[in-house]
Parts: sequence; C-alpha cells; structure tokens
Amino acid sequence: MTNRNIEAIYHLSPMQEGMLFHSVYDPESRLYFEQMSFTIRGELNQDAFVEAWREIFRRHSALRTVFAWKSLEQMLQIVHRQVTLPMEIQDWRDIPADEQERKLKNYLLEDRKKGFDPSKAPLIRLALLRKSNDAYYFVESHHHALLDGWSLPILFKELLTLYESYQSGNEIYLEPARPFKDYINWLDKQDKKASEKYWREVLKGFSAPTPLVVDRIKLHRQSAKQSVSNGAKNEIGDCSILLPKSVSSLLLELTRDQKVTINTLVLAAWAILLSRYSGEESVLLGATVSGRPPELAGVENMVGLFINTLPVRVQISPEVQVSYLLKSLQEQLVEMRQYEYSSLVDIQEWSDVPRGKNLFESILIFENYPVDQSLRQQSSSLKIEDIHTVEQTNYPINVISASGEQIPLRIVYDPQRFDENTVQRMLGHLRTILENIAADPNMPLYTLPLLTEAERQFMLYEWNQTYKDFPSDSCAHELFEAQVEKVPENIAVIFEGQYLTYRQLDQRANQLASYLHELGVSSEQIVGISCKRSLEMIIGILGVLKAGGAYLPLDPTYPSERLAFM
Repeated sequence: MTNRNIEAIYHLSPMQEGMLFHSVYDPESRLYFEQMSFTIRGELNQDAFVEAWREIFRRHSALRTVFAWKSLEQMLQIVHRQVTLPMEIQDWRDIPADEQERKLKNYLLEDRKKGFDPSKAPLIRLALLRKSNDAYYFVESHHHALLDGWSLPILFKELLTLYESYQSGNEIYLEPARPFKDYINWLDKQDKKASEKYWREVLKGFSAPTPLVVDRIKLHRQSAKQSVSNGAKNEIGDCSILLPKSVSSLLLELTRDQKVTINTLVLAAWAILLSRYSGEESVLLGATVSGRPPELAGVENMVGLFINTLPVRVQISPEVQVSYLLKSLQEQLVEMRQYEYSSLVDIQEWSDVPRGKNLFESILIFENYPVDQSLRQQSSSLKIEDIHTVEQTNYPINVISASGEQIPLRIVYDPQRFDENTVQRMLGHLRTILENIAADPNMPLYTLPLLTEAERQFMLYEWNQTYKDFPSDSCAHELFEAQVEKVPENIAVIFEGQYLTYRQLDQRANQLASYLHELGVSSEQIVGISCKRSLEMIIGILGVLKAGGAYLPLDPTYPSERLAFM
C-alpha cells in the first residue's frame, strides 16, 4: 500500500476494537467472520452486476478499510482510495444439480476456513457461481468489523438499484454516501464521565456473570474440543424456530397495547429464562443496540459498524406481573439509549465483575432491518431466494430475533459448550414463555410455565411409568457388572466435574473388594461407610457388595457418640 492510495486514517470504535482484539488474539477461531449466500433467479446481466458492485465499493469507504496495529500504540483503520473488486465468477452449468449442492457446501466451508487477515484489503469477498442459464449462487463474506447488520440492506438496496439502472440504461441519482469517519468523530465528542456514572449505578452490586447452567460440564469439554480439532474446527451451532402466526399476532398486539417493542418483549422472555435456569432474580445479559445516533444527520443510510453490545440488568421479581416487567424494561432501554456509545471494555472496568471474566455469557440480537426482507423486496427483474447467513461471535450463546408475521427465534451457539439437544430445549422453553405471555400478560412471573407440552407429558407420565421387569435372582453389583460388559467406556458416575467410566468404576470397586477380603470381610458381614457424597462413596458401596458384605452408611456429620453407637 502506497501513501498515494490512502484516503483516510483514524482510530476504531469501541466495538471494532473488541472484534479486532479477538480476531488478532486467536486468528484460527474465525470469530466475527460473516457469510451470506443466496440464489439469484432471472436473466442476470453479469457485466451490470459487476459494475454495480464496483460503484458500491467507490461509494462506501468501509468496504475499502483495513486495520493496523503492529508497532502502534493503538489500533488504526486505514481507508484505501481504491481496491480491486474481490469478485470471483465461476460457471457450474456443466455440473449435475446434486453435485452442485455438494460443491456449494464445500465452497462455503472453504471460504469460512480462509477467514480474513484484518491488515489486508479488501476484508470482503464476493462470488457469483452460475448454476443454470437463469440461476446463480451468490456468496458474500466480510469481517464483521467492517459492517453491521443494518448496513447490509443499505448496500443491497443500492446494489440492486444500480443494477437495474445499468441494465436498463436509465441514469439514476444516489445521494453521496457519508463516510464512516464522521461517526468516529461524533464518538470523540461524547461525555465519558456521564457514561461512567450511569453504568456504575446500573451494575452496582453485580459481581459475577449470570451462569448459563445448562452448558456442558467440564468433563465433556475436552472431547468436544478434540472433535472440533478433527475436522469441524470453527464451525458453529445454529438452531431456529418460527413462532406460529397466531402467537406472533397476539405478541404484536400486546406490544402495541403495552407500548413496548418486540425487542423488549423477547429480551424480557430471555431474561426470565436465564433467571429460571440460574435461580437468580437479578440477571445480566448482553443486548446488541443499533448505535446509530439520531443527531448524526443521515446516519440511517451510513455503512459501517455502528452496533454495540451492552449489558442489560433485569430484576425478575416472582410476584411482579409480566406487563409490569415489560414496561419497566422498556423504560430502562430508553434511558440506556443515551449511553449506547459506551465502550464495553470501560463498562467492565466500572463494574465489580473481576477482570478476566465476561460481564455476560449470552447476547440478544434483534434485527430491526432484516437483510432477507430487503433483498426480496428490491429487485423487479431478479428473484432472490434461499438466503442463508453464518456469523460467529465470542459469546457462547447468541439469541437472534426479529419482527414479522411469524416471529423468528434463532440461537447461534458454541458447540464446545452446548449440545444441540440442549439448545433445542432452550428454544422450546423460550417459545413456551412467549406463548404464555401472549395468552395472559398480567400473570405473575412465578406462574409462567417453562416446560413444553412434550416435556410435561414426559415428566408427569412417562417418568412415572416405573414398573419394569427386574431379574430378581441377580444382585445389584452383578447387574452393574453386566452393564460394564455392555458399555465399558460410558460415563457411570459424575461428581463436581470428576467422573468415572463403567470400566474405571468396576476396576476401583474390585480393588476395594479384594482389600476387604484380605481384612476378613465375607458373606453378610456389615461394613460401615463413613463418607461424604463423592466418587469414593460409590466405589465403597460397590466394593462392599462385591466382597459379599452389606454396607452401613454412616453420615460423617452425625455426632461422634451416635456414630460410635451405630
């Protein structure tokens, strides 16, 4: 890069700094890599399409931006005057349709593996893959530090407008694009002292992140990491559902009646779920805000990274009605808007949460301007369909929602921390909470059901079907040994992050039984076990049974006189 090709140099927004830190600290993680793909149907004019993209790159400085940090006191972003259009065009028309699908899947995966070097331009890639005479795959990837979700509909709206203009030969006029630097200049003028005062008050007394509770226990994490390193590295989990139209309609009506937003409603439901999972009445979660200050003229049409992720503290008082929670949370979010510019790093410093721990483990992303709606509505000659997005943050749980005829609920998650079944249950619980809020917004929070109907049936009826045929001629330790033969490497017992497989437990119990035999334990002799709840307690019970004796549990918390009597 020559000085002649530099248009501007300026520092980063707080959100950009956070994203770049994670990208540079762990480049193999592919954190904040964004990918979108969709099918274009119609007689696409490739030349007009490419030229429209060239104009988009000329218009928006964010697309020509890279980042510098080596040998610098602070990170900087550098805007190039020009970059080569990163458009790859391939013709797949000679490839059978089923093979095309496999090829596309591999292409998307390889594209994600490439990631981005934040210091090298451009930090965006485009691909146009022709599948038939009137159908194309289109793939767009970029580093999230360039663009937020709000920016993408702006880009595609302009792109399709320019395309139609070039295609038809009719000239159109687009307002000059305001550069992202203007937002950075606005940030520099904000009152950091006022921000500090506000956030210290919000987080007063909060000293630890709200636990998610349902993530994998530590003993499973190593095997999960191994499976990731064996070929699935950096892939993320993604589960989603759509609320029924009837429920969505009731929720939209509720928001109008209560004068709250859908964002507030979903945020409240997620906070209730976190409270139920963690058992804590005061929960802290992250919320992604648009970060576009209304006092900055033209900000709604600017392209760049304006979003910010901020902590939201919610008090879940069991006796309070849902409607009261919604109104108080809405007021809280309105007040927070004055401080949306705040740096999360600074907020962490102003809190009582120890350095090195995240303020929160989950974030809610509400898409006010979904890109798929924008794409489907803009073009008259082309049809856009099968839109897919992939995004990855450094948070283990990302809840994504939006408004619509059917409200979508999506959870993007870290598969090293969560099983897919667990996340599906989360979505089911979130849906149950929203359905019951829609049915009666005046019910107290403690009465809100959490379990899905299938879970209720399972717990109330299937679990209570306890009658089983049982081999009455076998002892408990013999039944255990039969299980060892079937599944020796399955986990048999877990306690506080420690575990033993069936084979390991059997070996330890056999060693104890042999030792007891040496001490003279034989059939029907009683052996006392004075032990707190632990793996050793289970080993002791099995060892005594294998030795032929009977065990007498002795609670070590009992008075010594009582233990001596027993």
